[in-house]
Amino acid sequence: MSSTISRQDFLKVAGIGIGAVGLSELGFDVAQATMVQQQLHIAGATESHSVCPYCAVGCSLIAYTRTQADGSVQLLQIEGDPDSPVNEGRLCPKGATAMQLAVSKRRVGQPMFRAAGGTQWQTISWDDALNRIAQHIKDSRDRTFVTTDAKGKRVNRTDGIAFAGGATFSNEEGYLAAKVMRSLGLVYLEQQARV
Repeated sequence: MSSTISRQDFLKVAGIGIGAVGLSELGFDVAQATMVQQQLHIAGATESHSVCPYCAVGCSLIAYTRTQADGSVQLLQIEGDPDSPVNEGRLCPKGATAMQLAVSKRRVGQPMFRAAGGTQWQTISWDDALNRIAQHIKDSRDRTFVTTDAKGKRVNRTDGIAFAGGATFSNEEGYLAAKVMRSLGLVYLEQQARV
């Protein structure tokens, strides 16, 4: 008895064979594919929803965290939220680096100061940093304050200081910051989302 194979059965078997060879060439072990069971590194993690801090678009993020044995929280991954109507899970190149904003070893965690002409940075306290900033603002304002323009019109402004607001400001924070800067006489106000 001879067994015959139909043309359709031959094409099915040949297609499966070609597919298996193609997958194995791509690095898939077809024989063990059903036996391999991977554990995702975010399995069992807590999902927290947030907003990207880089601009005013408001792309939604999902942060995956896990509480360690010592009580500290470890950030595992940040990705776009596919349920967001704003970004539908996609992130721009800046948003895609949000994880580095949080965990980079190069991130500075305290104020640092380098004297004019100096080559070394030194750590200073927050009080010292705020006092230095306030003093520099006062000095620049005093040095560049203009009370009247060339036509004799009262302007009460300073051209020596500019302010750039952050894209993560709420409406109220942005309003307050603009009012404070205008009260100092600043005319150069900008917003990070436009830059």
